[in-house]
Amino acid sequence: MIEVRDLTKRYGDGTVAIARLSLRLDRRITTVLGRNGAGKTTLIRILSTQLLPSSGTARIGELDVVKDVNLVRDMISSIPQDAKVLGIASPMDHVMMYLNARGLPPAEIDGLAEKALRELGLWHVRDKPAADLSGGMRRKIFVAMAIASKAEVIFLDEPTTGLDPISRIEVWSAIKKLRSSSIIITTHYMEEAKELSDEVVLLAGGRKVVQGSVDTLLGRFGGRLRVEGPRGRYRVGATHISYLQPSEARALIGKGYSVKEISLEDLFIIHGGGAIES
Repeated sequence: MIEVRDLTKRYGDGTVAIARLSLRLDRRITTVLGRNGAGKTTLIRILSTQLLPSSGTARIGELDVVKDVNLVRDMISSIPQDAKVLGIASPMDHVMMYLNARGLPPAEIDGLAEKALRELGLWHVRDKPAADLSGGMRRKIFVAMAIASKAEVIFLDEPTTGLDPISRIEVWSAIKKLRSSSIIITTHYMEEAKELSDEVVLLAGGRKVVQGSVDTLLGRFGGRLRVEGPRGRYRVGATHISYLQPSEARALIGKGYSVKEISLEDLFIIHGGGAIES
């Protein structure tokens, strides 16, 4: 269980990345959504002890991420969005070095590394220098390090950015197999959030605006459909959007309007900031 109370992060230039954020995360896989600058990465960095908060508290289980930093680091694994590989080291080298550094039993390391690399489609390049691999494969190396770690809590900041569809599915499959870890993910891919999440948290302006399961959050639309056309309740750029009952929506087809099923993207439109209400 992760609990955040009145958490604030203010940078030296006066920018407030997180503003008195309070939330509780106790599901197996939680996805944190939000526009660029919403506070997602700042939250992950604080929870994974990479960044100090300005005020407020954050706890993982009974441990405070500031006061008990070393104990917290023993129980978590975190893959930052901007992590870089060691060019001359192979995927196998990366995973084994990481597991050795975490103090896992030597007798387990080979098996854990092989399992993670196979699940992520990296086994056939396990001995190649990372510098010779594609950007997507290099990104998957870090995911392999995390899932092989046996950490109690795993933080994945945009783990599938830059991956092709097959690689993304490989990552999803590996994440879903992790039954002994709690996983916190940030992503801009709505399909990814829907596929993986037991719970979704949407941030806007450093604050929590909605939280719940995918079904619960989409259920807020009451069976409506998304309608785009020359007029609508919301405006995003030049696109006008409304949410109408199916009979109302379908009556507009062929009259300059398009009709779509509701998705997590619609939470951004209503709650995530950026849409202008007409």
